[in-house]
Amino acid sequence: MDSIINWLWSLPGTVLYAVVAALVFAEDALFVGFVVPGETAAVLGGVLAGQGRLSVYWLALVVTLAAIAGDSAGYFIGRRLGPGVLGVRVLRRRRDRVDRARALMRRWGPQAVFFARFAAFLRAMMPTLAGVSRMSYRRFFLFNVLGGVLWGAGYTFLGFFAGAAYKQVQSAVGGVVAAVLATLVVTALVVWRVRRHRRGSCQRENPGG
Repeated sequence: MDSIINWLWSLPGTVLYAVVAALVFAEDALFVGFVVPGETAAVLGGVLAGQGRLSVYWLALVVTLAAIAGDSAGYFIGRRLGPGVLGVRVLRRRRDRVDRARALMRRWGPQAVFFARFAAFLRAMMPTLAGVSRMSYRRFFLFNVLGGVLWGAGYTFLGFFAGAAYKQVQSAVGGVVAAVLATLVVTALVVWRVRRHRRGSCQRENPGG
């Protein structure tokens, strides 16, 4: 994590904004979120803002606009290409998850666009599904904006406060201890997400248990 932050730190400020915006945009427009979730880019950008490298307010705006634009691009790709877009290789390997996303879309309609913003796979998938289903763009755009604003500002400021706390710890007790603390926090988050995923898998495999 430190190596990534150091690399980003070496970039000019305008390039930093562009890199974060590109990752957030591509998550929904090009399914990049299956590899690099946009929330990671938003949080890392917020960390750099917390260390004084960027303006957190401008970054939150950039992340929010990129999220909204990326969702819109994903919507028009789905609307243009139709159901055939769901046959791409990256989605064929995730057929069961795609089917659950389609069921969510059928149940909640445009509200699913808002809820999907806060789950990595659904965030990358739902805009395209909305386009494939020929949802009205006006309805899609409303929930896209609502989710984009809350998600963009939320994750940016999450990274900002984490970055500010990291800087304070680093100056107080030294870089080594700060790095260890950051590693423990990241490890705890990863373990939590893996356990949550396993519990969800067990519940699906044993619905009556």
